Amino acid sequence: MSDICKENVKTLSLYAKRRVMEEKKVKYAIGDQDFRSLREGGCLYIDKTPYIDRIINSGTKYYFLARPRRFGKSLFLSTLRYFFEGRRELFKGLYIDSTDWDWAPYPVLHLDLNSDKYDEQGRLDDVLNTLFVRWEEKYGITEISETYSQRFKNIISQAHYKTGKPVVILVDEYDKPLVGNLRKKDNFEHYRLKLANIYSNFKSSAEHIKLVFLTGVSRFSKLSVFSDLNNLKDITFDDNFADVCGITENELLAGFRQGIGDLAREYECSYEEACILLKQNYDGYRFARKGSDIYNPWSVLNAMDEKDIRNFWNGTGTPTIISERLRNANVDIEKTLNARWRLDDLGGLDLLSADPTALLYQTGYLTIADYDRRTSTVRLKVPNNEVKRGLFNDLLPFYVKPHGSTLKMMLDGIYDGICDGRPEEMLKSLRAYFAGIPYDLKMENENNFHNAFYILVTLIGLNAKAEVHTSDGRIDLLIETPDYVYIIELKYDASAEDALQQIDDKEYALQFETDDRKVFKIGVSFSSETRRIEGWVIK
Repeated sequence: MSDICKENVKTLSLYAKRRVMEEKKVKYAIGDQDFRSLREGGCLYIDKTPYIDRIINSGTKYYFLARPRRFGKSLFLSTLRYFFEGRRELFKGLYIDSTDWDWAPYPVLHLDLNSDKYDEQGRLDDVLNTLFVRWEEKYGITEISETYSQRFKNIISQAHYKTGKPVVILVDEYDKPLVGNLRKKDNFEHYRLKLANIYSNFKSSAEHIKLVFLTGVSRFSKLSVFSDLNNLKDITFDDNFADVCGITENELLAGFRQGIGDLAREYECSYEEACILLKQNYDGYRFARKGSDIYNPWSVLNAMDEKDIRNFWNGTGTPTIISERLRNANVDIEKTLNARWRLDDLGGLDLLSADPTALLYQTGYLTIADYDRRTSTVRLKVPNNEVKRGLFNDLLPFYVKPHGSTLKMMLDGIYDGICDGRPEEMLKSLRAYFAGIPYDLKMENENNFHNAFYILVTLIGLNAKAEVHTSDGRIDLLIETPDYVYIIELKYDASAEDALQQIDDKEYALQFETDDRKVFKIGVSFSSETRRIEGWVIK
């Protein structure tokens, strides 16, 4: 063989190998929540079909599942849709394909309310009418009722009669019109009544129904949306369905090995270190008493696709009401983010309650840390670094406005001063930072000042704790680094000397007597009139 031929063969061989590698490359479906599209497109799919088997063998007809946004609720409903439509070819190789299900198709009514913003009262009518017209044509309904509730009732019964099979009803984001109008009372009430009338058909049409499965962010309490559906099984906190949405650690390691390896190469770190990065930023969710730790699927898929660790979930939109509720409730931020609550109280959203904790949980900013069976309470926590950064970045402007080009210099001064054991530099930078508080953003009380201080220090990556209990009191702010401990007492319209005296009188530093690190005791005074840090004393 000539040298030219040998070179051509070598080139073709390399090309073939490259093509094989490209064909084996994992495809991540970013934003695609259609099960058929994922399967036909050869995209990565985490097998959640064991939960379908659990549903069809339970004897329960009505289900409700609440999860935060971007957690795979829509994909699970889509999977249910194609399963009940009898599309067995899409399930080849998945768990459910190995069961004795007969794959006979059922009529499926997939009511997707996630497709609109509902900023006007007529938007829901548009969504319902589009769906109902399609179903009325499909099942040959010519006499159209005047109300949407009656139209839906007719569609359910006719779908049963025409196919001989009871109907499967899937409602995606049942509460989207309500969540989008939490601050618009007229719109909220309009949508509440309309949805209650639509959902009332689930009970009155029970003889025609095989399964109802609703998903959403919250189960609204005291609003009568489900007043007629008292047999609805809420699996939001059910241990048997804890992992139905999201990615467990076992699923991550089994399904994302290639992506984790790509991330490790991009970050020039080991495979194990890449796993730690993913865990710190996207893991930490828990949705039941005994549930596994869950990774945010939206963030993991984006991190794998982009080979980068960024705040992907927060970029999908932080509800403004979260920041407003926290600010207006005048709560201690650190305490709220580490609260202990009754599990039952987290399941419903009472709009009359000023406490923002349930809202924070249901929207994904808090999750279950542990469960105490004796008291039926859970301790809550912020799930991971991604959520903390996103939440605190949104909260900080409610307390302190950014300062443009000088901001980075101030933050660097705070960070370097703390890490290098130079509290004077840290306090000077803090004073400069708080000097930027505009007139219309007043620090109405001591709690707001404490919150701003805590959020700021945490955002720049330091280990800060607020309201730390001791045997004789509570430390306002405790900051720890590998070399230093900072015990900070913040006084609002009082002297820094008084603050330092409280540290000594309460013996806040006693617990660090045997610690090798240098301990700084710092008293800081803040003026409500000037909205400035007036002074400090360091000991």
